[in-house]
Amino acid sequence: QVQVVESGGGSVQAGGSLTLSCTESAPTYGTNCMAWFRQAPGKEREGVAVIYTSGVITNYADSVKGRLNISQDTDENTVYLQMNDLKPEDTAMYYCAAGISAFNFWDRENMYGYWGQGTQVPVSS
Repeated sequence: QVQVVESGGGSVQAGGSLTLSCTESAPTYGTNCMAWFRQAPGKEREGVAVIYTSGVITNYADSVKGRLNISQDTDENTVYLQMNDLKPEDTAMYYCAAGISAFNFWDRENMYGYWGQGTQVPVSS
């Protein structure tokens, strides 16, 4: 049963913006955060951003700080990833995940028990 569903991916030119959405299609029990990961062709999956259920605490990979913003709408059970000034190196499959994670280990995949199917973001130069 898929419990988190991503949407909003699509082709974009370098310098452009895109907003991804992640919606809980079913309750994700025992979680304290939701995160975005990405996997570029030929590379390992990496953590991009995380938001804790309080909505106050967030963290980002160094490579995206200042360009990406993670936020949530608790009424809609949706987490957003707003991406600005996109670069070709941002090209990847973007995944949403829900889990329970300490702040210092937010980018470790094994902290997340719920994963979406991914949404593709190709950035052209």
